[in-house]
Amino acid sequence: MRILFIASNRIGDAVLSTGILNGLMQRYPEAEFWVACGPLAVDVFRHAPRVTRIIVMRKAKRAGHWRQLLKAVAFRRFEAVVDLRGSATAWLTFARKRHILKPDHALHRVEHNAGVVGMVPPPAPLVWPGAEMRAKAARTIPDGLRVLAIGPTAAWPGKMWPVERFAELARRLLAPGAPLEGASLLVTGGPGEEEKCRPVLEVVPPERRIDLVGAKIDETAACFERVALYVGNDSGLMHLAAAAGAPTLGLFGPTADAIYSPWGPKAVTVRVPRSHEEIKAEEGGEVTWHVSRNHMEDLGVETVENAARDLLEKLGSGA
Repeated sequence: MRILFIASNRIGDAVLSTGILNGLMQRYPEAEFWVACGPLAVDVFRHAPRVTRIIVMRKAKRAGHWRQLLKAVAFRRFEAVVDLRGSATAWLTFARKRHILKPDHALHRVEHNAGVVGMVPPPAPLVWPGAEMRAKAARTIPDGLRVLAIGPTAAWPGKMWPVERFAELARRLLAPGAPLEGASLLVTGGPGEEEKCRPVLEVVPPERRIDLVGAKIDETAACFERVALYVGNDSGLMHLAAAAGAPTLGLFGPTADAIYSPWGPKAVTVRVPRSHEEIKAEEGGEVTWHVSRNHMEDLGVETVENAARDLLEKLGSGA
């Protein structure tokens, strides 16, 4: 028995789909799974149990990536196709059941995904870092070492809280008498984002720095399983931290926290004083890369610090 799971190109959406993939594994305990996703999302699924093949969909002209997918699955029989990209591929695949995502801009993405395959309540996202990366993470963050993790970047500048505010937040949370006094500082970001992240990393002396900027997703996920707190912008790394079970504080401004807030009992959000709808009205429509200003500048350090302290207190992770 074989199931085709068509996931996102983006890391965040891929992470948010892991709960239903895990649920499908329980629903079909004898099945093997083929996952189709973009190159950035491969490491989200690489170590997932019973995923026997990952079809990498590299974007190509004239929908060539979809044609490549159809070529890869041609003449194969599937028990089910789960298409979270709402394409026509499921209808062109030899499958007994088809579950195709339809647009919905009201539900949280986790609930939306779960509805496609009829899972109530929606299963929470999770991570599969693999044994090798978990062993590496245990060397990087030994048992007993407290770590504050910061993710100061995002897919586009309009979603990014000013980096100097992340640095100030880290100073406050790590200061004498603060909840994470003396803890190490982990900074994470994508390849090529080293300079953007440097001001945060330099808040602590070298012996207390854990530099994961540019690290692979599976290594980062394994480290997130061991941190005391993660604070970051609305990004794939924020969703990865929450899925790994880290206490997670996500910062939102021009994007919809109702749909993309970090998911889980240890996850909370803080947004700028205005709602997503108010920001959309100011920008004259849906907010994308091109915004009139950085709305994240409306979020003060004290507001984020208080939310971080409240989360740590709630979870008993503070000093």
